[in-house]
Amino acid sequence: MAVPSPSKSDLRIDALGERRAFARSLSAPLRAELEAELARLVLPRLIGARVVAGYHPLRDEISPYPILEALGDGQTAALPWFAARDSLMIFRKGLAAEPAPWGVLQPKAAAEAVAPDVVLVPIVLADRSGARIGHGQGHYDRALSHLREGGAVLAIGIAWDIQISEDPIPADPWDMRLDAIATPSEWIDCR
Repeated sequence: MAVPSPSKSDLRIDALGERRAFARSLSAPLRAELEAELARLVLPRLIGARVVAGYHPLRDEISPYPILEALGDGQTAALPWFAARDSLMIFRKGLAAEPAPWGVLQPKAAAEAVAPDVVLVPIVLADRSGARIGHGQGHYDRALSHLREGGAVLAIGIAWDIQISEDPIPADPWDMRLDAIATPSEWIDCR
């Protein structure tokens, strides 16, 4: 008798627990070193990008700030912004300065809205083909779909090494695949 594959919800729950345990096991210097390694791996691949969108990390997520803070001349960093919980995620220039509808920090509402050509996407779990499980709200899937209607947008998932699954992750028709994934030790081309 075949054993059923775990659902996305089950995979999310397990992966969140593993991410939490891993991130909380890191000393502050080791965490900073791993995030700096991630930046060293990603930054050379951003040459030519005009607007790079990151995110304000939750406690256990790997931070994109070392990448965003090291962008070159002529490159702009942006962060997600929400008018309300059910609104489309857009990106605005500026620092994470005021609470979003969920309490996570986002740029001020008066900050300039921009269309990124690269989006650094947080991951709960991803496989090597670019299938990703996030927190389950679909914000990145909707935002990437909308951005890609206007042209090419490179979606790079960033994660701790433990967040990469060697097994395929179930994907729904509306899930937007990642073009690449970066961890502190590996670049995975998913195209």
